[in-house]
Amino acid sequence: MANDNQGGRDRRPSPEALLAQADRDDRGKLKIFLGAAPGVGKTYEMLMSARARRADGTDVVIGVVETHGRRETEALVAGLETVARTSVDYKGRALDEMDIDGILKRRPALALVDELAHTNAPGSRHPKRYLDVLELLAKGIDVYTTLNIQHVESLNDIVAQITRIRVRETVPDSIIDRADDIEIIDITPQDLIKRMQDGKVYLPKTARRAIENYFSPGNLTALRELALRRTAQRVDDQLLTHMQAHAIPGPWAAGERILVCLDHGRNGPTLVRYARRHADRLRAPWTVIHLETARSASLAEADKDRLAACMRLAEQLGAETVTLPASRVSRELLAYATANNVNHLIIGKSERSWWRERFEGSVTHDLIRHSGTISVHVMSDGGEEVAPRGVRTAAPATRIRMKDYLSSLAFVSMAVLIGILLDQTLNVQNLALVFLMGVLASAVKGGLGPGLFASFLGATAFNFFFLEPRYTLTIRDPESVVALLFFLGTALIASNLAAAVQRQAMAARQRARTTEDLYLFSRKLAGTGTLDDVLWATAYQMASMLKVRVVLLLPEDGTIAVKAGYPPDDTLVDADIAAARWAWEHDRPAGRAADTLPGAKRLYLPLRTGRGAIGVVGLDNDRQGPLLSSDQQRLFDALADQAALAIERIQLVADVDKARLAAETDRLRTALLTSISHDLKTPLAAIMGSAGTIKDFGGGLSEDAKSELLTTIIEESERLNRFIANLLDMTRIGSGAMMPNASPHFVGDIVGSALARAAKITVDHRVETLIPNDLPMVKVDPVLLEQSLFNLIDNAAKYAPAHTTIRIEASAAEGTVRLCVIDEGPGLPPGDVERVFDSFYRVRKIDHVKAGTGLGLSICRGFVEAMGGSIVAGNRPDTPGAVFEIRLPIATMAGGPTS
Repeated sequence: MANDNQGGRDRRPSPEALLAQADRDDRGKLKIFLGAAPGVGKTYEMLMSARARRADGTDVVIGVVETHGRRETEALVAGLETVARTSVDYKGRALDEMDIDGILKRRPALALVDELAHTNAPGSRHPKRYLDVLELLAKGIDVYTTLNIQHVESLNDIVAQITRIRVRETVPDSIIDRADDIEIIDITPQDLIKRMQDGKVYLPKTARRAIENYFSPGNLTALRELALRRTAQRVDDQLLTHMQAHAIPGPWAAGERILVCLDHGRNGPTLVRYARRHADRLRAPWTVIHLETARSASLAEADKDRLAACMRLAEQLGAETVTLPASRVSRELLAYATANNVNHLIIGKSERSWWRERFEGSVTHDLIRHSGTISVHVMSDGGEEVAPRGVRTAAPATRIRMKDYLSSLAFVSMAVLIGILLDQTLNVQNLALVFLMGVLASAVKGGLGPGLFASFLGATAFNFFFLEPRYTLTIRDPESVVALLFFLGTALIASNLAAAVQRQAMAARQRARTTEDLYLFSRKLAGTGTLDDVLWATAYQMASMLKVRVVLLLPEDGTIAVKAGYPPDDTLVDADIAAARWAWEHDRPAGRAADTLPGAKRLYLPLRTGRGAIGVVGLDNDRQGPLLSSDQQRLFDALADQAALAIERIQLVADVDKARLAAETDRLRTALLTSISHDLKTPLAAIMGSAGTIKDFGGGLSEDAKSELLTTIIEESERLNRFIANLLDMTRIGSGAMMPNASPHFVGDIVGSALARAAKITVDHRVETLIPNDLPMVKVDPVLLEQSLFNLIDNAAKYAPAHTTIRIEASAAEGTVRLCVIDEGPGLPPGDVERVFDSFYRVRKIDHVKAGTGLGLSICRGFVEAMGGSIVAGNRPDTPGAVFEIRLPIATMAGGPTS
C-alpha cells in the first residue's frame, strides 16, 4: 500500500480538517432543503422534518415560513410555535420581516427559516436573510432553511443562460459549503408541471404563463441536473473532509477523482487532453499537479515554457492546477493522491534511458508498485508539441556585480586574518574550515560566481599562508597537496550547494511576490463591475509588473480599437494598427520581436478565453530588441488569462442583460399590439357605428336618439384620445425626455382641475375631497400632477361599482404632502400591489370594468418620480377598496415652507 512507505506522517489527521470540524462543533448546525425549482415541496418537507424533531423532544420554533396559501403547508404550521415577525417601515408601508432578536431571546434548539435567498426590507439589521441565518448559527441555534438552485451565486450565469431570466437574489456558495446537511427535494418535471396545472403552486392563469416560460420541461430537467450535481459536489467534499479529519488512508471509491502529473516532457498536451476526455466520461473532477524538485530551477527556458503552456491548457480545459515542492516525486504524488481521495492517476511514459532509471530509479515503477487501489494510467509520448509562441524572447540579464566579488575577497581576507590569529594563539590543526566558512558566506551572499571565485582564492590563500613552505605557492609535503585538493573540491561542492540554496530562496521570494500581486489583481478584477474599470486595472497591473507601456484593444464595429492604456495613449501608427488587426484576426502574436510584422513599434498579443480571442494587448518600452524574457512571458500569460476572464464576464453579463431587455421589449411590443388591436378597437367601433347610424338613418331618428349617438361619439373620442395620450406620455417617460417645469402650487387647485376633467368619468360616483386650507404648497409641475390625479381618478371610477364614493385626501407629514385617492372597489390582489405600476399590466377585471391599456398607473409613477415624489399602492384596512398614495416635496422659500 502507498501509506506503508510513507510512515506515520500521512496517518496524522489533517490540521485543516480538524480546525473545520472544531468550527462546526462551536456553532449551530445548518440543514438546507434544496430544490430545482419552486413548488417541489421544500417548505413542506422542512416542516415535516421539524415536526419529527419536535416529537423527539427538540425545542422547535418558526422564524419565518411562507405558506403561499397552500392548505397542506398551513396545516403543518398550525402545530408549531411561531416567533412573531417584526414590522419594518419602507416608503410609508409596513413590511413584515423575521424577528431575529425575538428568536435569539427565545433561544430555541432549532429555528425554521424559509427562503434563504430572500432580500430583507431596507432598514433591517442585515440586507439578506442568509446573514440572519449566519447570526443564528453563530449563537449555537440549529437552522433548517430552504433554497432553490437558481439562487446559488456560482450558478447564476448558467441559470440565466438556460432560462433567459437572471435571478437577482443570490446566496454565496460559501453558505452551501458550510451546510452540515443538504437534503435535495426532487420530483420529476412532469409531476411538477402537473402540480402547477392543478393550482398547487400558482393560480391557474399565472401557472400557465410560468409553464410556457420558466417551467418548461427542458428548463426543469436542466435545473434538476444542476441541483443534483451541486449536492453531489458538497457530499463529496464532506467525505473528503471526514477522511482527512480521521486520518483514513483511502482512497474510497465513493466518487471518481482524477489526478494528472505533468513535468517538462513533450507529452504534456497529450496527458492533459486525455485526462479531460477521461473526466468527461466519468463525469469526475480532475486536477493537474506539477512537483518542483531541485532540478526544476535549472530547467532550460524552452522546458519551462512548455510546462507553463501545458498548465495553462489544463486551466482552459477546466482542471484545477496545483504546484508543490517535492524531494521525491513518487512519494509526494501518492501522498497528495491519498489525501485527496484520488482513484485515477495519469502520468507520462518516462523518457529516461535504461541506465538512468537503474541508477536514479523510475517514477513510473515506484507509482505502480506502491499505488495500492489507485489506478495508474501510463501514457506514451503522443508526439504532440506545444505550438511555438512566434515571439523572440529577451536574453536574461548577465550583468556581473563587482560588489559580490569584492565581498568574496573580503570574506577570504577575513578568513586569512582569523586563520593567522588561531594559528598563533591556539595552534588549530585544521585551518581549512575557516576558509570553507568564507566560501559558504560568499556563495550565500553572491551566488555561484562569487562562490567559485572564493573557492579558488581561498585555496590559493590557504596554500600561501599556511602550507609549508609558507609565503610561497610551492607545496613541500605530498600530504598537503592531497589536503589542498580535497579542500578545493569541498569548497567547490559547498559553494554550489550554497548557491543553489540561494537561488531557490530568491526564486521563492520572487514567486511569493508574484503570487501576491496576482492574487491582489484577481481580487481587484472580482470587485470591478464595468468594462472600463477592468481595462484600466489590467493596463496598470501589466505595466507595473512587466515594466512596459501597455495599450488594450477590443473589437468595435468590425475592427479593433484602443480602449485603455497605461500610460494613457490612444494613438497608433499605421504599422501598429496593421499588426494589432492581424493579431486579432489570426489569434497569433504580431509586431515587435514577432514572426509577423516585426517592424511595428509594439508587440501585440491576443487575449484568449475558452471561447477564443476577445481582445489584443500592445506592449512596448524604450529598449531595443525583444521585449519580454521567458519569465516575463509566463507572467504575462497569467495576467492575460485573468484579464480575459474578467472581460468575458463583463461581456456575458451585458449579453444576458441585452437578451433580457430584448425579451422585455418583445413583451411590451406584444402587449402594445394587443392593446391597439383590442382596447383601441372598442372606441373606434363605437364611433364608427354611431356615425354610420346617423349617416344612414339620420332622417328617421328622433332628436333624443341623435343626441344619444352624438354623445357616444364624443365620449368614445375622448376615451380614444386618453388612450393615445397615455401612449405618448409613456414614450416620453421611456425616452428620458420628461423635464418637469416645477414651481410652488396649492394641491387643492390641481385636484379641482383634475376633478373638472374627470366629471364625465365620475358621473356615476360620489366624489369627496378633504384638503385643508392651510396645507403647504408643493413644488410640482401642475400639468403632470393633474394628469397623474386624472389617471388615478379614472382608475378608481373604472374599478369601483357605481354609486360608491371616491375620496381624495391631503395632509402634511415629515416634510412632504400626502395625497391619497381612495375608492370602494374590490381592492388590489396581494400579489398585484407592486405590479400595478408595470407598463401594460392590468389587474384581473370584473364584469363592469371597462378595458384599458394598462398604462395609466405606470404613467402616474413616471410623472410623480420625475417631480421628486413617490407613489405607492395598497388596500384599505377597514373596508374593501384600494388606496393610492402620492408623496410630494413641500416647496421651500428662503424663510421656510410656503403656505
